[in-house]
Amino acid sequence: MSVELLTLLFFGSLLLFLFLGTPLVFTLGGISVIFLYFTMGPVGFYIVASKFWDSMMSFTLIAIPMYVYMAMLLEKSGVAHDLYRMMHVWFGAIRGGLAIGTVAICAIFAAMSGISGAAVVTMGTIALPRMLERGYDKRLAVGAINCGGGWGILIPPSILMVLYALLTEVSVGRLFASGIGPGILLFVLVSIYIGVRAWLQPSLAPALPVDERGDWTLKLSSLKAVLLPLLIVFLVLGAIFGGFATPTEAAALGVFGALIASAVHRRLSVAVLADAAMQTLRLTALIMWILFAAHAFSTAYTTLGANDLMNHMMSLIPGGQWGALAFMLLLLLILGMVLDPVGIMLITLPVFLPVVQANGWDPIWFGVIFIIMMEIGYMTPPFGFNLFYLKSVAPPDVTMSDIYWSVIPYVLVTFVGVLIVIMLPEIALYFPNLFFGPS
Repeated sequence: MSVELLTLLFFGSLLLFLFLGTPLVFTLGGISVIFLYFTMGPVGFYIVASKFWDSMMSFTLIAIPMYVYMAMLLEKSGVAHDLYRMMHVWFGAIRGGLAIGTVAICAIFAAMSGISGAAVVTMGTIALPRMLERGYDKRLAVGAINCGGGWGILIPPSILMVLYALLTEVSVGRLFASGIGPGILLFVLVSIYIGVRAWLQPSLAPALPVDERGDWTLKLSSLKAVLLPLLIVFLVLGAIFGGFATPTEAAALGVFGALIASAVHRRLSVAVLADAAMQTLRLTALIMWILFAAHAFSTAYTTLGANDLMNHMMSLIPGGQWGALAFMLLLLLILGMVLDPVGIMLITLPVFLPVVQANGWDPIWFGVIFIIMMEIGYMTPPFGFNLFYLKSVAPPDVTMSDIYWSVIPYVLVTFVGVLIVIMLPEIALYFPNLFFGPS
């Protein structure tokens, strides 16, 4: 059977079972195992098991449950309440200040947690009702939280980056460092958008009344709220970029910092530890199944000879290498609307990586672009995770329609950030080269 027909049957079967509602992990793993058996025989199973065993022996893999546990503890620690109070008194005096302060907290939370949902749920619970009470436009406020919450997978540490590094065999530390520049860029772009729109349409994001702004004594005392977050960020990122610890060892330091934060806020208890551990177990078990499916899929994909076929098809796209990149971004945007980011990673990376290598692109640079597109996937209808996180905690007067419409300007702003990173690769590569030397 020709490679073209095998590839068509392979991807056609995947799409069919996905549309039928079969869980992604079982679809990928099941279809891949079936095709492996009919193309390689029983030996294909040994190859998959061998690759899976190699992954299980990876020291980097230990970082995933540690970062998840850190995020679960931080979500319950009460750190976000103090941060929001600080942003309230410092940014509330300007139009759009509460929204800008909220996305700043999202960026800080991203540097502490490594996942998207933590910041979205926390800010949706704390910041959204306050902004609405003070006359903020629903869509402006909801969109800011939706967008800022997605930075959890871009600004280091990031669990999705750990998975990307495992699947592509690039350095986790370099990949973490590459998220700093684009993360700052997106924060600046989103803040500019909110500030300019609030200046042009003051009714959308009014400044706080004078009596709510706080004096300098209150402002200075509120700065204590950033001490614990800075401690956690320093423990994790400082240890990695300073060369004192691997990303896995730094994850353990992050858990230690989260425990300190919980204790300081008097939220540390056996019940909190047990609940966070149970949530971590569930998510980690899911990730392990995903890794198994990824190895089965990549093995089947390579065995079919689809690498050469996909490279040839990419070469036929008009526009050369930039046309191929534009096609990949479009495909990621479409898939992000209907699949979860990890699933997209499993399906597309075996297809994209040979193209990246053939064009001589830096896999770290491409990884940052890939992660930003996954961030867009988190907030785009109809199935973006952040949309449903927000709906679960938003006040009753915030409808699903409001949440859907709120993302449009923020998606456009994020796309501008993607284009800037594409045109200026140093934004993504400066910090990896600074901390780890040129690649």
